[in-house]
Amino acid sequence: MTAAGLVLAFVSAIAVNWAYSIEHDAAASMPTFSWRRPKEFVARLLANRRWLLGFGTESAGWLVYLAALALAPISLVQAVAASGIAVLALATARGHLGRLARHEQIAVALALAGLVLLSLSLTGATQTDERPDGVLITIWLAGSVAAAVTLVARRFGLARGPALGIAAGLLFSAGDVSAKLVVYGGIWLVAILSLIVCYALGTSVLQGAFQYSDALTAAGLATLVTNALPIAAGFLVFGEHLPAGVRGGFQIAAFATLVVSAAFLSRAPKAEARPGDAEREGPPLPEAASITSHP
Repeated sequence: MTAAGLVLAFVSAIAVNWAYSIEHDAAASMPTFSWRRPKEFVARLLANRRWLLGFGTESAGWLVYLAALALAPISLVQAVAASGIAVLALATARGHLGRLARHEQIAVALALAGLVLLSLSLTGATQTDERPDGVLITIWLAGSVAAAVTLVARRFGLARGPALGIAAGLLFSAGDVSAKLVVYGGIWLVAILSLIVCYALGTSVLQGAFQYSDALTAAGLATLVTNALPIAAGFLVFGEHLPAGVRGGFQIAAFATLVVSAAFLSRAPKAEARPGDAEREGPPLPEAASITSHP
């Protein structure tokens, strides 16, 4: 069951990250989005056939991701999903990785190395998760959303594109954790509300990031943060345990490479201001009301 779940996670990663590259090209070609005019924001996206193609593919990948969560622990599903950064890299470089900046090449190599280490850690091992404590999971979700809103408002010295990419990843990670709760059924179905809200906000913020960074920087950071936080939640909230011995070491190393890879991607240069930036000063969160999807 776990192996099947991880195969589905890999398929989902390919679909979602290819979709990101399509959405990026569409969003980057549009006039600057204004968070003060959410209807105009939504209308532009829905009128663009290329963006709709990407969004539809992303949504299909998300459904496959839900199936993966039902079959495998969340930390393993997210670690496999991180492999999608290679798809992003190929799409961004139009199939020629030599066109990527050095820090982007290093980030991709680290993400793929993490996938190899993860596969080694799974050899002969079994891993399970359990339903979390309600108070603890509420604190986790609220903290993720609060961190995203703070980052959108402050940026903490980051260029706008990377800042929005990380914020989108924080929101998507909360949506992914909510999705894991939903597959438990019963009282956990209440998490559908946080799932919708977090994916909607994350999708909105990511479209803004696409206008200030290339797909690999914006969606790559979103993907890595989306993967890294639920991995931590798997151990801190869902009661997962590391394999014993060397396999445990491989898994820790695999998770660590995600963090380092994200650090390299965040080194993007500050983008030049786009026309209309003045009216975009402020978080683009209200734009999300009509759009939902998975990172």
